[in-house]
This record gives sequence, structure tokens and C-alpha cells, in this order.
Amino acid sequence: MKPVTGVKFIFAILICQAAGLLGTIFTVPAIPTWYAALQKPAFALPNWLFAPAWFILYTLMGITLYRLWIIKGNDPRVKHALKLFFIQFMLNSLWSFLFFGLRNPLAGFAGILVLESAIVLTFVFSWKVDRVAALLLVPYILWVAFASALNFSILILN
Repeated sequence: MKPVTGVKFIFAILICQAAGLLGTIFTVPAIPTWYAALQKPAFALPNWLFAPAWFILYTLMGITLYRLWIIKGNDPRVKHALKLFFIQFMLNSLWSFLFFGLRNPLAGFAGILVLESAIVLTFVFSWKVDRVAALLLVPYILWVAFASALNFSILILN
């Protein structure tokens, strides 16, 4: 692994942060209206915590993307890990649309299960080429597992 290449490093993080901004298009308008009116489980976190948590998670994803991106060679495992990274990345944005945009906890739950599976696959394939890149995904895996439980609880309660 070569030292941090500034432009690629910043670009990888900005790409991931942009996904977070895309999600806010659907999320922000729904929080004070639709989401506020939903019944939530006792383990639901305060709304203010989600933005900083996602900022950290998107930054970690950006570092993962960067680390995979700078690996030299034509190793098909790297290409597969990157493909899976971008699949989970698109599914991440899709969940915001399904849950908040459509205001549909059932569609959101289906989407988040597929998302969690894609993140785990990204972890597995990243592990084969860069263990640090894979380990940076662990907080994301745990957060989405928590979000899955929250989404499911909201579905059941409403």
C-alpha cells in the first residue's frame, strides 16, 4: 500500500459523503412530519444522532474505497470488491428513498436487508485484498444491523 495520494483520498471520501447528501433529499423533509408521527421502539435513538453517525460512516466508507482504489495490478478480487462496494453504495441511497421518500417501512425493510447483505459481501471480498479496508466497514455493518432492527420495529408498530 503506497502513501495517501491526496486527490484520490479526498475524492473517495467526497463521493461517499455525496451519497449521504443524496439521502437527505428524502430524509430531511420526512423527519419532522411523517417520521415524527410514527410509533418507534424504546431503543430508537434521538434524531440528532443520525447525521453525525452517518458522516463518520461515509468517511470510513470513503477510506475503504480509497484503499481498494489504489491497489495496483489486475487482481480480479480487487475489481470484485470494488463492484460490490458500488452496489452497496447504490443500495444505501435507495434505502432512503424507499423508507423516507416513499414513506414505506415495508419497502425500506426489504431494501435494508439487501443492503446489509451487500455490505457483508463487500466486507468479505475486501478482506481478501485489504484487511484494513474491510475492517473499516465493521461500524457500517453494525449500524445498518441496528437500522434494520429499527426499521423492522417501525414496520411492526405501525
